[in-house]
Amino acid sequence: MTDGTHHTPEEIAEQVRQLTGQLQMAGRKDLLLKAIGAPLLEELRIEAARAKLSRLLITRDYRFVLLDYEHKEVELQPVHKAVYLLFLAHPEGIEFKRLGEYREELTRYYMATAKLMDKEKIMEGVEHLVNPLDNAINEKCSRIKKVFLDMMDEYAASYYIISGHTQKHVAGSSRVWYERLKVITLPREMVVNDSLAGMIVKRTELLHCREEGLSPL
Repeated sequence: MTDGTHHTPEEIAEQVRQLTGQLQMAGRKDLLLKAIGAPLLEELRIEAARAKLSRLLITRDYRFVLLDYEHKEVELQPVHKAVYLLFLAHPEGIEFKRLGEYREELTRYYMATAKLMDKEKIMEGVEHLVNPLDNAINEKCSRIKKVFLDMMDEYAASYYIISGHTQKHVAGSSRVWYERLKVITLPREMVVNDSLAGMIVKRTELLHCREEGLSPL
């Protein structure tokens, strides 16, 4: 209920703080979560984490550098960088079982990060990664996770690693299915592209244009 009085954002925030405290005291965190809503809760989680996160720079020669962590370099092999670039280019997430649909894109990233490697070796590596019966993609993601965990705490690392996200879909009144997506949750405005990995930016822009029914520039 409101009394018709105009309140400043600071005053509203104080009211929210007081009401939140009352719900907590009453042991009704369920109502608090319902009032906030899961999407806003995730936004608040990201906002709270920003102070601990670093911008990720991808240089022209495909070095990964954490700009706000004393310019520490993320030491990854070309194949791991290729996998990372693919998922970075798809904030909507990718199911491992559908990686075959991204074979061409993944190949481009791998060829860019491993310029001195034999093309046949690259193609062979990609086939292992997109094969749903092969464990290669899990091994690469585990390695990426370990590298970031060695550089920061688990909470901060959760934004940089390739992690799981299950998305529920409902069709009609009875059909329900789930997508088990893998995503990088780092806000994309914290990714600085100084390389031919501008392909990432272009890829994301094209995806957005298709979703919005717009023509790419």
